[in-house]
Amino acid sequence: MKFSVYQVSRQGGRPLNEDRLGYTYTRGAVLLVLADGMGGHPEGEKAAEIAVQAFTRAFRAQAQPTLADPRAFLEATVLAASQAIADYARAAAMPDNPRTTAVAAVLQDGQLTALHSGDSRLYWVRQGRLLARTRDHTYHDKPELFRNLPPGLNRSVLFTCLGSDSPPLYDVLGPQALHDGDRLLLCSDGLWSVVADPDVAAGLHGLPLKDAVSQLADEALRKGGRHGDNVSLLALEWEADEAFAATEVIHPDALGAEDAVSSDAEALAPGAAHATDATAGPDDAFDDEAIERTIAEINDAIRRTALRKSL
Repeated sequence: MKFSVYQVSRQGGRPLNEDRLGYTYTRGAVLLVLADGMGGHPEGEKAAEIAVQAFTRAFRAQAQPTLADPRAFLEATVLAASQAIADYARAAAMPDNPRTTAVAAVLQDGQLTALHSGDSRLYWVRQGRLLARTRDHTYHDKPELFRNLPPGLNRSVLFTCLGSDSPPLYDVLGPQALHDGDRLLLCSDGLWSVVADPDVAAGLHGLPLKDAVSQLADEALRKGGRHGDNVSLLALEWEADEAFAATEVIHPDALGAEDAVSSDAEALAPGAAHATDATAGPDDAFDDEAIERTIAEINDAIRRTALRKSL
């Protein structure tokens, strides 16, 4: 299994960057995850941190070296992550829950399975052609769900997210087969709100992954201007060609604190420095007991899903 990953998160004109992103892998599977904490609610950055941690830590616990069922894993984990955010708010006696969008992808056995809730997106590009992108949970992107919209409604408003007291709505893409050279991009709305879909697809093609992603981030910041949103991008190129170096790791310190690139999943042990969840540190929202409890909940949900499928 061979791939290249590059990530960047840059602050726009906002006082705080509430985006969080990360990736991790084993010999047989890769996880990408990005969350965008929602403004208008307290501690959006904490909600995004909890979501990314829930995905990366559950993956590391369960991918041995592959997941039994990537779709079941993603579905169970998004529910557990949302509940963990609500539990955090309850424990802190917060008057309102932190909330976040999330998009996550698992690459395993040459196939892509992805899940999203909210308006953080995944783009799947092959030779500059957009194969698929996730559809936002907004009145604009999913009008077929609503027969009669009230007049004056802001159609870009989200109707679901992680962290509310009710379970989040989500959509699943795949599993679908990947081709050599396919590129995936997970991004916050700081990119797609100012860069059109065809331009995102074109921007991912024709340059090394690092350069392509950096240029997209630069374009989004330029178009967003001084009041623009934060821009976070997490991209992967699958099965790069033979000219691609088998072992190449550039640590974040060499690129700046917000950028990282790596290649070849078998070159380093899982959990290495570049296989980052981008949120660990002394302010970690989970203690060991909470982590174990969340993982147990995810495993229980996966078992229930498997049982339903067998009936």
